[in-house]
Amino acid sequence: MSQATRVLAINGSYRDDGITDQAIEVAAQALRESGAEVETILLRDYPIEFCLNCRACTQEPGDAPGRCVHDDGMRDVVEKIEQADAYILAAPTNFGSVTAIFKRFMERLVVYAYWPWGAPAPKFRKESMPKKKAMLVSSAAAPGLMGRWFYQSAKQLKMTAKVIGADPTGTLFTGLIAGEPDTRLPARMRRKAQALACKL
Repeated sequence: MSQATRVLAINGSYRDDGITDQAIEVAAQALRESGAEVETILLRDYPIEFCLNCRACTQEPGDAPGRCVHDDGMRDVVEKIEQADAYILAAPTNFGSVTAIFKRFMERLVVYAYWPWGAPAPKFRKESMPKKKAMLVSSAAAPGLMGRWFYQSAKQLKMTAKVIGADPTGTLFTGLIAGEPDTRLPARMRRKAQALACKL
């Protein structure tokens, strides 16, 4: 019997049951119904320290992530990233960018770079390896198209996918989410989340 596809969802939202949580749950349910295994990491619950920019993790060559000087929850996250076959990368837009907790996670992904002292720029460790797939999820108070093109959140999610060795298969960007305190994911976006999940 073939092993089920393992999908790791990394959720950078601050809010329980907000639009990001809802979108991930819709996608996860579609994936489970297709036979995939889905695990969700809530970054709001993970003890992850800030990157020190010491570059100790970037000195050893090879495809495997470098070892960070911090002994915290990020080691567990990196291990799960390595074991997964595909990803859902999600963060709402705050002040034109991904949330601070997702940005902190992004900065710690420097373990996926090889950057020895004296080199002018880093190289991605997963650059020459077969690419996995990633679904990107974000939202904003602005209309969806405007938010997607004028804010940095979608670009930052795309960069995150590239760093861990994944190609985005599509982006779910929900706009106009700030009209009421308990916004529900619109039916049209639920259908799109299900469709994008199937591409993983």
